[in-house]
Amino acid sequence: MAVVRVREHVNPLSRKYQVAATLPDWAQVYGQADQPLHLDIGCGRGRFLLQMAPQHPNWNFLGLEIREPLVDQANQWREDAGLQNLFYLFCNANTSIAPLLRSLPPQCLQRVTIQFPDPWFKRRHQKRRVVQPELVDAIAQFLVSGGEVFLQSDIAEVAIDMRDRFYEHAAFRPTSEDWLPTNPMPIPTERELSTLERSEPVYRALFMRQ
Repeated sequence: MAVVRVREHVNPLSRKYQVAATLPDWAQVYGQADQPLHLDIGCGRGRFLLQMAPQHPNWNFLGLEIREPLVDQANQWREDAGLQNLFYLFCNANTSIAPLLRSLPPQCLQRVTIQFPDPWFKRRHQKRRVVQPELVDAIAQFLVSGGEVFLQSDIAEVAIDMRDRFYEHAAFRPTSEDWLPTNPMPIPTERELSTLERSEPVYRALFMRQ
């Protein structure tokens, strides 16, 4: 499985990323477009969803990623695997999330994951972080009642920031007041595995849509 080399970080506030993504015809993308949808925001190389999709054929999976070469590669892997319940979209999630979710079949969004997003440590750069109030609002509007939002990071500051934005929104309630000790997803990401192999902590939180 060949791997392309790309820049590790992309500034989502750059002008080129302020245009909303061109959205596909979901009926052409998925074999059954109205199946429950798992949305992975910031999917990176897409290997998490590439493993999830064949294990859960009754779900559709959609990965969003701002680095276009990674999206092109992931969609090639999807095609090679013949998966009709998986798709990757090149976009800036904060710019495209509302029109994207609006375009999907009604009541299909049942799970959202945001895993190990770019930390943007410097205070002046924190507005570049993916979990912004507008993104939380859009997810709240379209996620079905009882739907899940799973967050994780190996950086406490980033995990706390993500958790607090969902915690402060009236539409969501945490399943635990403490960090989750284990991952509720059946597949770990590559970043999670490498973090645990170094015996470093992973901070996880799961929220339910009320």
